[in-house]
Amino acid sequence: MDINCNEKELLLFKKIALAAEQLNVETYLIGGFVRDKLLCRNTKDIDIVCEGDGIALAKTLAKQFNPEPRVNFYKNFGTANIKIDEFDIEFVGARKESYQSHSRNPDVIAGTIQDDQQRRDFTINTLAISLNKDNYGVLIDPFQGQKKLNEKIICTPFDPNNTFSDDPLRMMRAIRFAAQLNFKIEEKTFEGIKENAHRVSIISQERITDELNKIVASPKPSIGFDLLFQTGLLKLVFPQMVELAGAEYKDGIGHKDNFYHTLQVLDNISEKTNDLWLRWAAILHDIAKPVTKKFEVKQGWTFHGHEVVGGRMVPKIFAKLKLPLFEEMRFVKKMVELHLRPISLTKENITDSAIRRLLFDAGDDYDSLMLLCEADITSKNKIKVKKYIENFQFVRSRCEEVEGKDKIRNWQPPITGELIMEIFEIQPSRMVGDIKSVIRDAILDGVIPNKYEEAFELMIQKGKELGLTPKKLKNSN
Repeated sequence: MDINCNEKELLLFKKIALAAEQLNVETYLIGGFVRDKLLCRNTKDIDIVCEGDGIALAKTLAKQFNPEPRVNFYKNFGTANIKIDEFDIEFVGARKESYQSHSRNPDVIAGTIQDDQQRRDFTINTLAISLNKDNYGVLIDPFQGQKKLNEKIICTPFDPNNTFSDDPLRMMRAIRFAAQLNFKIEEKTFEGIKENAHRVSIISQERITDELNKIVASPKPSIGFDLLFQTGLLKLVFPQMVELAGAEYKDGIGHKDNFYHTLQVLDNISEKTNDLWLRWAAILHDIAKPVTKKFEVKQGWTFHGHEVVGGRMVPKIFAKLKLPLFEEMRFVKKMVELHLRPISLTKENITDSAIRRLLFDAGDDYDSLMLLCEADITSKNKIKVKKYIENFQFVRSRCEEVEGKDKIRNWQPPITGELIMEIFEIQPSRMVGDIKSVIRDAILDGVIPNKYEEAFELMIQKGKELGLTPKKLKNSN
């Protein structure tokens, strides 16, 4: 076989070949699996194309296994899917496609392997391996896909204007592959993306966001976002990020280009974590700088409150991009709102109170927050960076010291709202929250120790100030 496969893969391909022979259909391994194997990348997604009925081929293959795996099939699309061990195998009949200008969904008719290769997006995805008896294991490469793989070039098999106009999602895919594989996009293909960027409007938000997430999850996401920016796609699919671009000067004073700063932060954090939502927090941490930017004569450019405004923007951005609106969104919002807190502690004498508040507010997400803040340290001045990192390490050590002593992360004050309502015989109200806040703040500020007796005493005192009478005093009157 012209690609390097392990024994389990070779045995599986022999079984597929046997099923194809039983049905007398020409069958090929095609696309991403072949590409990734030639690049020595791990992959478990296998695409099989046959010159015939893909669903029938999948069912025939399934009968060779005991127990027989379930065949999921979609008759309208002529596709089938089987999961065997760790492999996810997709079957489809070879097809020929034509497109209408208003839709990326093609008109499809049955075709040959040549037709199927011609309809594919990029030359590196046209590669096929024969599973047929007369030329089993031979690489079929009509568009020099292997050569482009070796050159690390992404280009379309035919005129890119036609390729991208037919299916505009391919523009996002080109950039995603460039980010995932660290490949270059051929100049003519790149120009085709720029010319057809407006066509992305016919693509559903879900498909666009799926590609965005794959770019965010790539080894060096800045490659993808820079290409999205240069081609004009980013302005169409994520305009708030484009507004970060550029450095404005006034009276000879400028600010950093917050777009490229954001990309640097994103790359920094991607070196430390694969957490998709922490990477999104890096993307959005300065998203409100354009709307909070002001020039002040004594201070120069300022972005006061951008973390607060940015936190408010996160739910709207997640809703527009159709990203998850529950735990994931709340996590990103929290990271955006808190991202300045640890860094601000490097610029003052750090009190235990300030550290306790940071630990309390960050809670379980403290480690993620610290990763984000460290990634946010960017400068071309290496001496500055070294100094900032040293200061930041000091904050980390102080946090560990205070946490070890006070156990504030995920801490709950010793006085609950239920106890306050019971002692003062009141219903849920703003006063209950006010009393809880006073107790919490007193403990975080070190005014009282984190102990029930002292907290109870403060509760009684605050309640009296609010005109409430504790139950035991009522009984004694």
